[in-house]
Amino acid sequence: MKLLTATREHQGEQDGDFCHAIEGELVLLGLVCADDERDPDGGGCGCGRAFSGMSSMRATTTAVVRDLDVSLDDVGLAVEGYYVSFGIGPDVIGGAAFADLVAETVVHLADIAEPLPVGGVVGRRLDELIWRSEPSEVGEQ
Repeated sequence: MKLLTATREHQGEQDGDFCHAIEGELVLLGLVCADDERDPDGGGCGCGRAFSGMSSMRATTTAVVRDLDVSLDDVGLAVEGYYVSFGIGPDVIGGAAFADLVAETVVHLADIAEPLPVGGVVGRRLDELIWRSEPSEVGEQ
């Protein structure tokens, strides 16, 4: 299954790059603060241009597409753990709402990575992915 994972590849090519996440951990497009929503390039904390590491709870501005030997159920468990660690578990938002959030996130993770080539490096600007390594450049490093 293709998914986005944290990477240090192409770090430093754009002003404000950072990678505090663990290389290879699953990432998602996390929540964006109001300052970054208004100006993702210079607004606030950088969350509008970063992916959230699902294990470390730390961020990176670059992610690479990997084809991982995991099932949707495996990804669901990772997403559940992320949201519980983030503080929005079933005890906070209710069991049904939590199950819906996890299911929607799993589908979103699979959907955003599916059309991308394995090895491609992407960045983020709010809800959009931007190429950091065009498909033709994949493997040329």
